[in-house]
Amino acid sequence: MSPDLIIFLVAGLAFVAIAGAGFAVFGASDGAATKRAREIATRSPNSSRGNGAAEAMDARRQKTQEMLKSLREVEDERRKSLIPQDMGARLAQAGLTISPVTFWLFSILLGGAMAGGIYFFGPTSLEEAPLGAMTRPAIAAAAGITGFLGIPRWLLGMKTKARHKKFTNQFADAIDIVVRGVKSGLPLIECLRIIAKESPDPLGAEFIQVADGIQMGQSIESTLLKLYQRVPLPEVNFFYIVLSIQAKAGGNLSEALNNLSTVIRTRKMLREKISALSSEAKASAMIIGVLPLAVMVLVYVTTPAYIMELFTDPMGHMILLAGAFLMGLGIFVMRKMINFDF
Repeated sequence: MSPDLIIFLVAGLAFVAIAGAGFAVFGASDGAATKRAREIATRSPNSSRGNGAAEAMDARRQKTQEMLKSLREVEDERRKSLIPQDMGARLAQAGLTISPVTFWLFSILLGGAMAGGIYFFGPTSLEEAPLGAMTRPAIAAAAGITGFLGIPRWLLGMKTKARHKKFTNQFADAIDIVVRGVKSGLPLIECLRIIAKESPDPLGAEFIQVADGIQMGQSIESTLLKLYQRVPLPEVNFFYIVLSIQAKAGGNLSEALNNLSTVIRTRKMLREKISALSSEAKASAMIIGVLPLAVMVLVYVTTPAYIMELFTDPMGHMILLAGAFLMGLGIFVMRKMINFDF
């Protein structure tokens, strides 16, 4: 190794050693000084005042959220107390004119027909099992309960949901009619009569009852409360609150109803957006829920003896019971995952 290279290496090592010693001495002291300055800053009155203000703001925000939550719970309880739960009210919400007695008679006939059909015309292989004497009556009883309580209520719920959806789609246009009528100088009762005459069912039929109630001397609050009991939707509740406040405190009715119409249209757009985003999940849940039953039917059509082991063997009964429980649990979980309330 040449003497010049040795000199450069020694000089480089000396520089590194001196730089490391300086950093160890001055850098450590600067770090300690910086740490000390931060501690002093955090202990300063201004900083403590800022932390206290932040804590007070967080406490105020938490208190506001708790207050809003309690008000929401009170409002939900009030709405539930206003909506009747008897069968007559449910039939009125679905737009059906039949009496509760007729509905229950139809349910009894449907349940009896399903139970009798399973008991008298069920597969003969059910009686070949060791528990065959109990299997046929048990399945017939399950079918009767389904026909008596399940299917009629399901059909009633579908009818009510379809009617409410149609009412919501028409309600924003009806409020716009009231806004234009009030701006042009028409009284509120005339605007409601225009809606009752020009709007299709179910909106026209409901507003006919509202207009007739007001003309018979009832107050606006009572007639709109009855409307909310027949159509228990948040949009109708908003309409009831706006007109009640305006009747008691006054104010610009056209502006308030115009804002309500904007809110209703925004809620409708949000509902459609949620429905579009969750459509894939709903389709997947429906396919997953129907697939086991479809496979069971196909196997029964192709090889009945293979699938009937589940109905004729005691172990098959346990497997069917476990499968029904797991299917019900899965459908419940999937429904909770795809059901959105807002």
